[in-house]
Amino acid sequence: MLKIRKATQDDVPQLAPLFDLYRIFYGQESNSPAARAFLTERITKGESVIFLAELHGETVGFTQLYKTFSSVSLEAVFILNDLYVSKSHRGKRIGEALLNRAQAYCSEKNFKGLALETAVDNPAQKLYERLGWKKDSHCFHYFWKAP
Repeated sequence: MLKIRKATQDDVPQLAPLFDLYRIFYGQESNSPAARAFLTERITKGESVIFLAELHGETVGFTQLYKTFSSVSLEAVFILNDLYVSKSHRGKRIGEALLNRAQAYCSEKNFKGLALETAVDNPAQKLYERLGWKKDSHCFHYFWKAP
């Protein structure tokens, strides 16, 4: 049975290997110690909310949310920064369950909504749209990298 729950510091050992795979998926070198340290710091400092997907006691996916604000609407917003399901468990609606939990959490906290960014060729776009996410067509995303 699939269980979605909020991660705690005690979950980092099970979560870190998936987080490392997520980073590898996005072209980063594997670095398990850094992944573990990053997650530990985010949870310890309360800087992110992470939901785990567990299937028969095994951690098989996660999503990570960061809090930000909209100055225009004067409301809090979550950025759904990370969503990952292990390869062997894809196609089982685990990503959908994680997204639904993130949406419910956003509503529970009375936030304006959730924002996410994804690659133009990511097949998960169909899932996002099916769950009510709207693609921005009125703005561009820019990024400045510090030297």
